[in-house]
Amino acid sequence: MSKIENFEDLESWQKARKICNKIFEIRKRTQLKSDYRLYDQINASSGSIMDNIAEGFERNGNKEFIQFLSIAKASCGETRSQLYRISDRKYIEDTDFEMLSNELKSLSMQIGGFISYLQKSDFKGSKFK
Repeated sequence: MSKIENFEDLESWQKARKICNKIFEIRKRTQLKSDYRLYDQINASSGSIMDNIAEGFERNGNKEFIQFLSIAKASCGETRSQLYRISDRKYIEDTDFEMLSNELKSLSMQIGGFISYLQKSDFKGSKFK
């Protein structure tokens, strides 16, 4: 893995950002915009994915990064669960549900792989140099 200088360069953060934006687009074009509480929840959990990846990266230590990545991974699951409610309430089409659900599953697996990589890495973070 080449050295990454900024969290914006992390593929997992970029994917999380795209998912967050897709949630916002769904809100704009569907009746989800009228379900304030549900939109607020899914907006917060999808934002939590990208925010925790960024915050963990900025901590400059593997243990803390792993902890924040675990939170981001959990937020993937939370967002998927809320996506089911959006689908059950017929705010989105099945194709949109499947696409986003698959993207969240893929991102969750990618974050899990990143956690495994960091756990096995000898590099413990720049704050420990």
